[in-house]
Amino acid sequence: MPRGDKGSYTDKQKRQAEHIEEGYEKRGASKEEAERRAWATVNKSSGGGKKSGSGRGKQENKEPAKKGGKKAAASQSHATRVSAGKKAAATRKRNASAGSKKGASKKGGSKKGSSKKGGSKKGS
Repeated sequence: MPRGDKGSYTDKQKRQAEHIEEGYEKRGASKEEAERRAWATVNKSSGGGKKSGSGRGKQENKEPAKKGGKKAAASQSHATRVSAGKKAAATRKRNASAGSKKGASKKGGSKKGSSKKGGSKKGS
């Protein structure tokens, strides 16, 4: 069988590769790169083509399919995490001051004593 022939793969494996390929294309990979990665993922999880008798009935390794979302903050540099934290703090501060202008509190506390610290009530 020539290299690259997908004849030994089951229909399910072909569908899986197609879905994985679409996901990579959505994230900006070229058509060829997306296809290469998709088949690599299918091979990693199922151990290759399963139509021949010897490979059937083995349990699939689902770890490669789950791998994408694990890294998040851990893969960021320290400086990136610090700047993200500062940006988030600024956003919270800005939203807190905007919330007082709207008049409605998000926390749902009692209305008694709802004035902000340091502020004074205006008298008539």
